[in-house]
Amino acid sequence: MAGSSKALRLEGAITALVTPFVGHTKAIDFPALRRIVDDQIARGINGLLSMGSTGEFCTVTHDEHDKVNAAVVEYSAGRVPVIAGTGSNSTIEAVRLTQAAKDAGAAACLVAAPYYNKPSQRGMYEHFKAVQDVGLPVILYCNASRSGATMTMDTVAALAKLPHVIGWKEATASLAQASDVAARTDLAIFAGDDVLTVPIMAIGGVGVTSVLSNIAPEKVLAITDAMRRGDYAGARAAHFACVRLVGLTHALFEMEVNPQGVKKAMELLGYCSAACRLPLVEASAASAAILTKQLQADGLLEQ
Repeated sequence: MAGSSKALRLEGAITALVTPFVGHTKAIDFPALRRIVDDQIARGINGLLSMGSTGEFCTVTHDEHDKVNAAVVEYSAGRVPVIAGTGSNSTIEAVRLTQAAKDAGAAACLVAAPYYNKPSQRGMYEHFKAVQDVGLPVILYCNASRSGATMTMDTVAALAKLPHVIGWKEATASLAQASDVAARTDLAIFAGDDVLTVPIMAIGGVGVTSVLSNIAPEKVLAITDAMRRGDYAGARAAHFACVRLVGLTHALFEMEVNPQGVKKAMELLGYCSAACRLPLVEASAASAAILTKQLQADGLLEQ
């Protein structure tokens, strides 16, 4: 490890990509992934996140994980930065995934807190330190609702002093934690929920890792672009312009586990199959009907 990654600037609307599967075999559909990457970049997205929760990193093999991260880097061809998801509840595997992402040319990595094994704060610190020792810029991500693990503000502040820890993905519905991170560290803060983009950026956040931008990148970009230029009235207007779609996303999260809902929307829009890998299943017909109606109402799908 050498130098520091603190100068890296990642900001704006970052799409948390789905991982498309072939419907009948559930093999990764790399041609569809390439089309999605090209479409996202053509529509102005600021960056791409591969192998996050929306990318179903928990249901792919380690080899597939590496291949998807490398493929997104290859397909983006330097046009936008790629953040590679490299989280694991095994530190050895998280380090290996991160090294592979670095070798593939990723700009940074998003590392989720270890899930299920619930490490102590000391264990949490050592886990992230081992990953950042690879030398790839690290964005910390602690989603207690999914991982069962929590990270104290003291641990976050200590990690923020490490040379390759550059960011924080805010996954809670409360602004208190993001405010603490902003006040006590110099980490770049990303909203991890589309509905929180405006408030997170208002307290100093730099952007959002968005699920919604898989299907409506322009709507998300309208919010982040306005916030980045200090146009708060414009950002509020852009937020309310897509609030129904954001609300739909949240409603589907209650009906369908992420990414089942957004994958069904992408199938309806012709991007890829809605297929997920077990234990995730394809969204129900009832959810598909709700999605169809809302996509048509928002002008994203022809009636």
